[in-house]
Amino acid sequence: MIELYHGSNIEIENIDFRFCKPNKDFGKGFYLTDIFQQAVDMAKRRTSIVGSGSPTVTTFLFNENHLTDGTLNVLLFENPTREWAEFILSNRNSNKNAFHHNYDIVIGPVADDGVVFQLDRYLEGIITIDELVKQLTYRKLNRQYFFGTEKAINLLSRPTSTRP
Repeated sequence: MIELYHGSNIEIENIDFRFCKPNKDFGKGFYLTDIFQQAVDMAKRRTSIVGSGSPTVTTFLFNENHLTDGTLNVLLFENPTREWAEFILSNRNSNKNAFHHNYDIVIGPVADDGVVFQLDRYLEGIITIDELVKQLTYRKLNRQYFFGTEKAINLLSRPTSTRP
């Protein structure tokens, strides 16, 4: 089992896709990370944006065997690649609220503000897709886990004890 973390302004008791925002890196879904500090930073950011609640990290457990045992349709991006950049662009630039792919889980680098700046440069025709990937390769990127279906969400559990 691996621990995954979700940073927000509230504790997450039940995951509800209605509260998930569209046009995110990997589509409309529930996002987690395996990096605790990344979740803490996101919780602080979210609380600041919303203006209510307090920074809260909710911990989930996930059996990582499900990533490779055929239970789920999984897409993994180990590093920034052309395919990763194009995948993010297709999800971020759609005007639809529906999923843009049929993956239960997508894992890959986070497109932070610096990455979004580079994506915008590409969209404006200032740099090529190959230059975009090159620019992103040298950044220290955090990892995110996208859970996009009820099937995937149902495989998450909460730990019986919390961190001290």
